Amino acid sequence: MRALLVVNPAATTTSARTRDVLIHALASEMKLEAVTTEYRGHARDLGRQAAESDDIDLVVALGGDGTVNEVVNGLLHNGPAPGHVPGLAVVPGGSTNVFARALGLPNDAVEATGALLDALRDGGERTVGLGLTSGTPGTEDEAVPSRWFTFNAGLGFDAGVVGRVEQQRERGRKSTHALYVRQVLRQLLGEPSRRQGTITMERPGEDAVTDLLLCIASNTAPWTFLGNRPMYASPKASFDTGLDVFGLSRMSTASVARYGTQLLTSSPERGPQGRHAVSLHDLDEFTLHSKAPLPLQMDGDHLGLRTSVTFTGVRRALRVIV
Repeated sequence: MRALLVVNPAATTTSARTRDVLIHALASEMKLEAVTTEYRGHARDLGRQAAESDDIDLVVALGGDGTVNEVVNGLLHNGPAPGHVPGLAVVPGGSTNVFARALGLPNDAVEATGALLDALRDGGERTVGLGLTSGTPGTEDEAVPSRWFTFNAGLGFDAGVVGRVEQQRERGRKSTHALYVRQVLRQLLGEPSRRQGTITMERPGEDAVTDLLLCIASNTAPWTFLGNRPMYASPKASFDTGLDVFGLSRMSTASVARYGTQLLTSSPERGPQGRHAVSLHDLDEFTLHSKAPLPLQMDGDHLGLRTSVTFTGVRRALRVIV
């Protein structure tokens, strides 16, 4: 087997020595080429090159969810073709690693490498569905390029939090769960309107859902992790179905306390519920419009401001080694 290993040298939880050990372990089982990313978007370029080559069977992403997202977008640059595009394997190296953990992989890079090698020997793999966003035809964002996401995407409040975290990291702060909690509080205090949102959700053949402050599309569960605690915004979300949606139409102090507590105590059986919460399961397509530009995030990466985004759930989009 010929494999390309895409290494993010800035991965939060792996040292250079650990990465060297992992590379040697993988190279003992396959013909491996390791490339270290040098700029934002480099992992995407490497994934695309692998997809367009004739001799790469597998791409291994060593890094966090952002690195995985870039690799996936490179692999699927010309669309999904699980039988013809190289498979994907993930060695978690970020602070949260939602995609890898949702696949059932250990959150430790060394243990995950061992699990990956076992899966390769045993022929373990599955084909997972993914989410796809695109600019909505007839809007000012229609020219925005399509982009894949592996576990979640959000418009509004949560994307604003992601943007704040990225700003702190650019200033040299380390990505930690405490940093995320602080930015949630700051985003909450800075939210201009917490009682009525600007987002409208439209679905073919259904009534519109209006006045949302945030809208999260989930491709799997859990939505994210706070340390080792999984948080389920949409407990029924699955790699084997379409997209699930969780939205909030109010974020008063009482509402935030209620839904924040529900998220912290959520489980695979129960997510946040209430008068101001919207929960929808297994959607093939929907569009979010906003009266004012709002931040958009995908797989924990801030992608700027948008006024309209169309979401599509694409089943059986990518082959993954597990």
